[in-house]
Amino acid sequence: MVLNQGENGHAAETPETGVLNPSRGGKEAEATGDQGEGRVDTHDDSRVQLKPQIGLFSSSTVIIGCIVGSGIFLSPTSVLKNSGSVGMSLVVWIVSGLFSLIGALCFAELGTTIPKSGGEYAYIMASFGGLPAFLLLWVTLIIINPTGQAIVALTFADYVIQPFFTEVDCPAPDSFVRIAAILCLALLTFVNSWSVPWATRVQDVFTVAKIIALLVIIGTGLVRIAMGHTENFQEPFKGSANGQSIALAFYGGLFAYAAWNYLNYLTEEIKEPTKNLPRGIMISLPMVTIIYVLANVAYFAVLSPDELAASNAVAVSFGRKVFGPMAWIMPVSVAMSTFGGVNGGFLSLSRLFFVGAREGQLPEWLAMIQVSRKTPMPSLVFTCLLSVMYVFVPTIDSLLNYFSFMTWLSIGAAVCGQIYLRFTRPDMERPIKYHILLPITFVLACVFLVIMGTVAAPQDTLIGLAITLTGFPVYFLCIWWENKPAVVLKFNRAITRIVQKLLIVVGEEKEE
Repeated sequence: MVLNQGENGHAAETPETGVLNPSRGGKEAEATGDQGEGRVDTHDDSRVQLKPQIGLFSSSTVIIGCIVGSGIFLSPTSVLKNSGSVGMSLVVWIVSGLFSLIGALCFAELGTTIPKSGGEYAYIMASFGGLPAFLLLWVTLIIINPTGQAIVALTFADYVIQPFFTEVDCPAPDSFVRIAAILCLALLTFVNSWSVPWATRVQDVFTVAKIIALLVIIGTGLVRIAMGHTENFQEPFKGSANGQSIALAFYGGLFAYAAWNYLNYLTEEIKEPTKNLPRGIMISLPMVTIIYVLANVAYFAVLSPDELAASNAVAVSFGRKVFGPMAWIMPVSVAMSTFGGVNGGFLSLSRLFFVGAREGQLPEWLAMIQVSRKTPMPSLVFTCLLSVMYVFVPTIDSLLNYFSFMTWLSIGAAVCGQIYLRFTRPDMERPIKYHILLPITFVLACVFLVIMGTVAAPQDTLIGLAITLTGFPVYFLCIWWENKPAVVLKFNRAITRIVQKLLIVVGEEKEE
C-alpha cells in the first residue's frame, strides 16, 4: 500500500509499494495535465519539498552562529599554552582565520558548481563516488554529529545552571546538567521541525546576542588598554614555541573556527545560492576573525598570561575580574552562544542525513519531509535521539579526539574533488572560479594537519581509523548488496510506514 497525499492534503491509501509519496491532485494536476506534461514551479508552496527560505542575513548568521560557540569563551588557553607567548598566540588566531577563509572560499566554488545540500558529502559523492562518501557519512552519523551536539548542549546546560549554584562547594548536580541538555536538544528539535524560518530566526537572535557579548568583552579590554594596562604586550613574542607545539596551537585555533563549512549543508534552502552562499562567507569569516583576535587582545588586557593559561573558562575568569557582582553576564553569554550553536547544528547537519538518504545510502524515511511544515522532520528527530543517547556517555570528549583527523581528511578530500573536477570536467558551469593555487594550498595544509594530528595522537588516530573502517562491511551489506531477502525488505517497509504515519511525512516531490 502507498499513502498518497490527495487534493485535501490528507493521506490516502493506494496499492502497490510500501512507501508514501505525494501525488499531484487538484489545481496542480490541471496545470500539468493528466499525462504529466509541462512543468510546475519547484517553489510552489503546494509541493512537498524543502524551500529556499534562507536569505543573505541568515546565511551569514548561520556561519557566524555555528562558528562562535563555546570555543572563544572557554579555550584560548590551549592556543596560549602551545604557542608560548602572547604575540604568537595572536598570530595563530589570525592565521587560523585566514586558513578557514581559504577553505570557505573553496567551498563557495564547490557549492555553486555542485548546487546540492550536504556539504563535503555531496562533493565527495560527485567527485569520487559512493564508497568514500558513505565512509564520511557513516563516521558523521555514529560519532561526529551526535557527540558534537551533545557536548555543546552539555556546555549550554552547565553554564545556564551555573548562576544558580554560586557556592564553590555546591556545584550543579550532574543529573540537572544532563536533564537541561536534553531539554535544550528537544526544544531546538521542535523549533527546527516546526519551521525553517523559526529556526533561522532563533539563529539570528542568538548570533546577535553572542556577538554583543563579545563586543562587551572587546570594549572592556580596549578601555583597559586606553587606561594604560599594556604590561602583557611589552614583550609579545618572548618564550614563543616552535615545531610540534605550534602545530598543536593551530589545532586549537582551527577548532574554534570549526563549522565554517556548515552553510554548504543548506545550499538548496538558500535564496539565490550562487550569490548568497559566497557573500555570506565573505561577510562572516572576516568578521569572525576580527572579533576573535580583538577578543583575545581584550583577554590579555585583563588577564596575565599565567592567569589565562590556568583558566578553564577564560570569559568567566575575565568577567569575575572586571564585572564584580555582574560577573554572571559571562556564564549567561556562554549559555546563549552554545544554545545558538546547538540550533545551528540541527539546522545544518540534519540535512547531511537527509541528503544521504536521498542518495540511497541511508534509510529512505530519513529523506522524507513533513507534509504541512515542509521540514526534514525524520532527520531532525533522528539527530536528536542520537545526541540524547550521547548525553549519558561519561567520556564523550575523548570520542571527538578520534575523529579530528577524519574531519580534516574529509574536508581536504572534498577540495581534492574540486581540483579533480577542474581537469576531468572543465565544461561544468562554475559561477565562481578561483585560481587553482587556492585549493592546492588548502589541500596541502589539510595534509599537514592530518599528519601532525597522527604524530601528536597516534593511538587516537588509529582508534578513529578502525571505527571508520567499520563502514566498509556496512556499505557492502546495506548498499552494494541489492538482492536482499524479502524479510529484510518487508521490515524496511514496515519501519518506513510507521515513521510516515507517526510524523505525517512523505518523500520529496520533484519537479517534472
